[in-house]
Amino acid sequence: MAKLTLTAFTTLDGVVQAPGGPDEDRDGGFEHGGWLVPYADEDTGRFMGEVFRAATGFVLGRRTYQIFAAYWPRVTDGDDPIASGLNTLPKYVASRTLEKADWAGSTVLAGDAPREVAALKERLEGELQVHGSGTLARSLMAHGLIDEYRLLVHPVLLGTGKRLFADGAAPTALELTGSRTTGAGVAIHTYRAAGRPGYGAFDSEG
Repeated sequence: MAKLTLTAFTTLDGVVQAPGGPDEDRDGGFEHGGWLVPYADEDTGRFMGEVFRAATGFVLGRRTYQIFAAYWPRVTDGDDPIASGLNTLPKYVASRTLEKADWAGSTVLAGDAPREVAALKERLEGELQVHGSGTLARSLMAHGLIDEYRLLVHPVLLGTGKRLFADGAAPTALELTGSRTTGAGVAIHTYRAAGRPGYGAFDSEG
């Protein structure tokens, strides 16, 4: 059975919309696209290299797939772990509107995304990775399909935009399995899903 991981760039207030550029995603009149760029450094690059080297396949939403497909096939550096992984490993695109996926190694998952991804996990081995793909990620989280979260939390507040953990997210306990900080101040936390949260109360007596 494959492990399903989610790697997400997020602001301190949880926004994941359009980290890489102004026109990446302007839904809702979002005007802060490109907020990640000032914090990109070699530490982040090394970490992402480690992430992509662990991949055996990718599960992507339509928007993220199209952004990746417009750029990464043109990167031919065989030593780049991101380009190498994306250009050679299987890519599964969850979309009800995308009729075909021309990027080599791509398959469109046109049915119910959580059901399709659950079937992939059962059928495959290794590590399937979700990158970006906020809408898809929230759907998979709601069905308890994410096994590990890698969150790159950037020291910036935006106050508006699509958030990774939106209202109504399924209550989930997480176990911290790794943490580091980049030179630019990005806090990278890795969590393993640990079932339902526990609850308690502080004794108010004495």
